[in-house]
Amino acid sequence: MLDAEDVLDPPPRRVLVAGTAGVGKTTTARRVARAIGAPHTELDEMYHGPGWTVLPDFEARVDEMTATPTWVCEWQYRGVRHLLVERADTLVWLDLPRSVAFVRLLRRTVRRRLHRTELWNGNVEPPLWTFFTRKEHILRWGIAKRNEMRERVPSLADDAPHLRIVRLRSQREVERFVGQLSTRTE
Repeated sequence: MLDAEDVLDPPPRRVLVAGTAGVGKTTTARRVARAIGAPHTELDEMYHGPGWTVLPDFEARVDEMTATPTWVCEWQYRGVRHLLVERADTLVWLDLPRSVAFVRLLRRTVRRRLHRTELWNGNVEPPLWTFFTRKEHILRWGIAKRNEMRERVPSLADDAPHLRIVRLRSQREVERFVGQLSTRTE
C-alpha cells in the first residue's frame, strides 16, 4: 500500500476515491481530477433519481463512463464496485480519523438541511429529526458503516493486484498527495 510520499509512475488516469461518508471523497475526487486533467463524475448524481429513487440506467452509465481513457469518481455503490475496481488504475483511500469524518458529515448534513440545498435531481436532506426514525439517515449510515472501508480496501491488494492503493490518513496527507499530482502534470 502506498502513501502520500510515494510518486505514482505512470501518473494515474482512472482514479477511485474511497472512504466513509463525509470524509471528503467528492471534494478530493474533484481536486484529483483537476490535478491530472481528467473529468470527475459524481456517482451520487448518476445514482439518485427524484424522491431518492435509483435511476434505472445507473449501471449502464457507470459502464460507459469507465470505458473512457481518463476519469475520477468515488468508489461506492455495491452494484458497480467490482466494475470500478476492474477499470481503475489507482484507488485513493481517505482513511481519516473517525472523529474527523463524523464532524465533517454532521456539519455537511446540518448545513445542507438548514439551507435546503438541492443535491441530486431535486432531492434534499430529510429533516434532522429523522436521524432517530430512519435507519438510512446519512448520519446513522455514516456511523454504522464506518468500519467497512478498513475491511474492504486492504483486501483489494490481493483481489486487484493491478490497482495502486494510496492510503491517506490526514488532511495534511491529502494536501501533499494532491499537490504532488499537480506538480507532476504541470
